[in-house]
Amino acid sequence: MNAMTPEGRKTRVLVVDDHPLMREGIANALLAESDFEPVGEASDGAEAIEMSRTLRPDVILIDLQMPRLGGLDAIPLILKEAPDSRIAVLTTYGGDAYAERALRLGALGFLLKSSLHRELVDAIRTVGAGRRYVSPTVAEQILSHMNDDRLSDRELAVLRLISRGEPNKGVARRLSISDQTVKVHVKSIFGKLGVSDRTHAVTVAVRRGLIDI
Repeated sequence: MNAMTPEGRKTRVLVVDDHPLMREGIANALLAESDFEPVGEASDGAEAIEMSRTLRPDVILIDLQMPRLGGLDAIPLILKEAPDSRIAVLTTYGGDAYAERALRLGALGFLLKSSLHRELVDAIRTVGAGRRYVSPTVAEQILSHMNDDRLSDRELAVLRLISRGEPNKGVARRLSISDQTVKVHVKSIFGKLGVSDRTHAVTVAVRRGLIDI
């Protein structure tokens, strides 16, 4: 099944990534398919907003981590101006928390840059048809953590400070809480992430997309 629109024209795709070679590679992959038309390339979220405004693409393929404005920040801004926009995230960051945030913000698709050509075009066709697509690898991660206890906002704040090398006293001072409260939060974080030390906690949290460093 191809991705022709109901009017019979090709699916117009805007590619958003800060790496020129990645944009070129995606555009070439789309050109190899008879039902796609790459209509523009943007290097960050700010350019994506402007180009989506003028080009009105059928599908926007966007990276997460970019200068000025990343994908997670750009998605709601694009959808605010054009609520019918169909957005798919293409990223190297496959954490379940990244995917859940992107989907909650309104993205229809989430796939990895390591995806094969066939998965990429199938995902764009699926999103272009208004349906959700999540890379099987990412979907498995989401399911594996579905019943996990979520970190609270305060626990995430503590974890971000830990990731910057702050000792407990420094965390307490910055958050205006007691040292004992920090210890309680750290113990809870370790339990929820299934880790036994601060370094492992940060590593797991970054891999899953719970925090950025």
